[in-house]
Amino acid sequence: MHTPFIQLARERVAIAKKTVPIPPMLVDLVGNALASMDGVIFADLDACPSCGGQVIGHDMRAKRFAVMLDNERERTIRVFVKRFYCQDCGALCYADAPFYPDTRLASPIVDLCLLLSRQMPFNQVAQHLRAMGIVVDRGTIRNYASRDFGAIPATDLFGFLLPLSLLNLATFTLDRERRPIVGAEALAACGFPPAGRAAFRNRRAPEERDQRYEQEEKEERES
Repeated sequence: MHTPFIQLARERVAIAKKTVPIPPMLVDLVGNALASMDGVIFADLDACPSCGGQVIGHDMRAKRFAVMLDNERERTIRVFVKRFYCQDCGALCYADAPFYPDTRLASPIVDLCLLLSRQMPFNQVAQHLRAMGIVVDRGTIRNYASRDFGAIPATDLFGFLLPLSLLNLATFTLDRERRPIVGAEALAACGFPPAGRAAFRNRRAPEERDQRYEQEEKEERES
C-alpha cells in the first residue's frame, strides 16, 4: 500500500513525462522542498523597517508560498508570517520572510520564473513549471519578467539554469526531513533578503504598503 507522499511523488513524475522533459529527480526535489514549507512560521523582526523603532507582536497572517499540483488538483502551500506593530511610528509590519515586495509567491518561485523566462517564451515557462508540479499562470510570469529583481544567483542543473534559492531550500528541507522547519533557517536557505537586492525593501510608504498587504490578504482568503 502506497503512502500519500509516495503517490504524490509518482504523480509529479508522471506529469513531467507526459508534458515536457523534466528529469524526475528534479521534479521530486522541487516538489518535496515546496511541500515541506507548508505551515512554516516566520516570526522574527528586529526593528520597524520604516523607522527602525521597537516593534511588538500583533497577529499572525497566512501567505501563499507556492501552488502545487496534488492528484491533478491545485494545492496551495501556505506559510504563516507574524505581523508587528511599531511603537514609534505606528506602522504594521511583517516578520522577515522570503517574499519580494508586491509578489504573491515566495521568492524561490519568483526566481525560478525569472530564470526560465530568460530561456524560453512565457507559455513554455508555465508548461515547464507545471511539469515540475508548480502552478504559475503566464500573466504572472510575464509580470515578474517585466520587473528588475537584480542578479539572481543560479547554477546549471539537469540542463536548466536554476536559482540557488530554490536548490538551497531543497537541500535544507532534505536535511530536516524528520524535524520541524524553523522559519529563520528556511529564510537563510532561501538567501533572503539578499544583500545585493536589499534596496527593494521598503520602497513603499508605510500606509501604501499596509493597504497592499490588506488587499493581498483579502484575495488570499477568497482564493
